[in-house]
Amino acid sequence: MEHSVLIPGPLLYAAPVAAVISYFLGCFNGAVIVSKYILRDDVRTHGSGNAGLTNFYRTFGGPLTLVVILCDALKAVLAVLVGMAAVRIVLGDAFWAEEMPWLLAYSKYWTGLFCLLGHMFPCMFKFRGGKGILSGGTLALMIDWRVALVVWGGFLVLAALTRYVSLGSCWAGASFPFASWFVYRDWLILLLAAVCGGLVLWKHRGNIQRLLAGTESKFSFHHKKQE
Repeated sequence: MEHSVLIPGPLLYAAPVAAVISYFLGCFNGAVIVSKYILRDDVRTHGSGNAGLTNFYRTFGGPLTLVVILCDALKAVLAVLVGMAAVRIVLGDAFWAEEMPWLLAYSKYWTGLFCLLGHMFPCMFKFRGGKGILSGGTLALMIDWRVALVVWGGFLVLAALTRYVSLGSCWAGASFPFASWFVYRDWLILLLAAVCGGLVLWKHRGNIQRLLAGTESKFSFHHKKQE
């Protein structure tokens, strides 16, 4: 490990509070909220049964897809800001000390992880959530542009070339810890990133099986029409 930071004691008390807030932010699943309370037709009863952007678009399409995108991206931004605010509030005047950029990085990964957990396992929606790609991709953007470049770059290339969104998503989950290690060279960040990436891959386990079997559905801009 090239860098080591002694985490201030008060921040250890703030971490659980930030985790709880981030989890509940993650629970506001855009696909479920829009489909269940606006369209009155739960997206989880259609298609793959997943409460994510791809299944929502395939099922409903339309401008409300933008609402889903905004909801899932915004909650990830807010979760990261919660972590950053916790660091700044606890440390006060010491916020701008030399080691603070590293503590901010820890806070982003920490709150990002719990936001993903909320998105994937929302307690208010019977723990049936999405797969974390849009929220996770937003977290990558908030963490570091180099991490985002690896995660988003591979996702877009694979999804565009193969039209398998799930293949790009698996790249995003698998590459996240490697990109995080390349940027930070820190064992704690690697652990948090590996858990995040592992959760994404685990949520895509069915897609991986279908990709290997050659039965995975390809993405199309034409959504399924409702009868």
